[in-house]
Order: sequence, then structure tokens, then C-alpha cells
Amino acid sequence: MERKTANEYPQELLDLFHEYQHGEIDRRAFLRGAARFAVGGVTAAAILESLRPNYAWAQTVDPKDEDIKVGYETVASPEGNGSIKGYLARPAKGRKFPAVLVIHENRGLNPYIEDVTRRLAKAGYVAFAPDGLTSVGGYPGDEQKGAAAFRTVDGKKMTEDFVASAMWLKKRSDSTGMLGAVGFCFGGGMVNQLAVRLGKDLNAGVAFYGRQGLRTCRRSLPRSSFTTPVTTNGSMKASPPTRPH
Repeated sequence: MERKTANEYPQELLDLFHEYQHGEIDRRAFLRGAARFAVGGVTAAAILESLRPNYAWAQTVDPKDEDIKVGYETVASPEGNGSIKGYLARPAKGRKFPAVLVIHENRGLNPYIEDVTRRLAKAGYVAFAPDGLTSVGGYPGDEQKGAAAFRTVDGKKMTEDFVASAMWLKKRSDSTGMLGAVGFCFGGGMVNQLAVRLGKDLNAGVAFYGRQGLRTCRRSLPRSSFTTPVTTNGSMKASPPTRPH
């Protein structure tokens, strides 16, 4: 299939796909709406297929790259769902590294997020990407199924799972104790939430869009507690990671 970028699609179609991806409309409704863009022998089903993420195209760092070590770890989360599994990547050489928590969108730990984690390891960080779907069996290998499963997870417990993951990563023996977090959509909102919850324990955050930290938490803490610099909307000097299209 020919690879296209987002600017090659009408914005109305992208908005429609966004609604489908986030469970606001079902597949039938998307196909019905996409039918008006189906011209020149292209069907609505073909349009849907072309919009689905192709993780092979987006992969930047091979899991077998000799410069990094990767694997899966399980973190205890007594205040959350009991435990949370995630993908860990770190440089192959060296003893201590700054740490980065990588937080997925509302579909779980998919191959794109794992690749972002490897990119960070390649750049000299120990990075961990927890799977918020651990309590319901983990990322199912399908975006729509992942989004559906995500809606069944207890939100408060999931937040505690990410808090536990952040502190576990920060305290690892191969971490310098300097902790950052990066997240996308849901993950961006979680970065903001961690900035509220962790305070000085989170040294920096980058939120590629996402809701702000809960007001109830903000009101319960003094203004001086908010010391974490958070960059939002991808407005950082380096370009954001390439997204699969």
C-alpha cells in the first residue's frame, strides 16, 4: 500500500477517523461518512485501511539493535490494579542513566510506543513504557480492540499504576534518579497528572496534547509544590517522534 502523510487527506476525513479511533463512532458510521471521499475507484473500506497505523513503517530502532537492551518488566502497584507490565529499554553499555517514562494513548502499549522507548534508550536513557491495559489482558494487537478495552479499566487505579511505574523507574539501580515523562493524548494528560502527583520527583514532562491535571488535586497542594517543567503540544526544540500513518 502506498504510504501517505496526514496532509494528503482532507481534514474532515481525518476528524472522522479521529472520532472512530476514540470510540465516538463505530466502523459502520465511519464508512458511511468516508463514502463521500471515495472517488476514482477507491472504496471507503480502502480509505479506512490506508488510515490505520502501519507500525512497520514507523519503526526507527530495531529491537535487536546491539546498542540497547530491551525486555518486559512487571511493577508492583498495590494502590492500583496490583501490578502493571511494561516495556523497558536501556543502553547496552553504562551503569546509570537518566530515566524517561513513556505513556501511550488510549489503546495500550502498541508497537509504536515500544519503538519510542527504544529511541530513548538509543539516545542514552533508561526508558519504561507501562501498559495501562495490563489489568484486562494487555494490548490486544488491534487498535480498536485496545480502545474498547481501555474504556473498561478503572481510571483511578490506572493512574496509580502509572504513579507506581514512575517511582519504580526513578529508583532503579541503573537510574540516576532524574526522571522525565513523555505521553501522547491520554498519555499527555497522564504526564500532566504526574506533574501534579509527583511534584519534585518528576524533573520534566513533555505532553503531546492531553488534559490538565485534576483540579481537586491542584487545589489540595500549595502553589510552591508545582516545580515540574512541562512542555505541551509538542512545542519543543526537537521534532516529535514520527507517527505511523
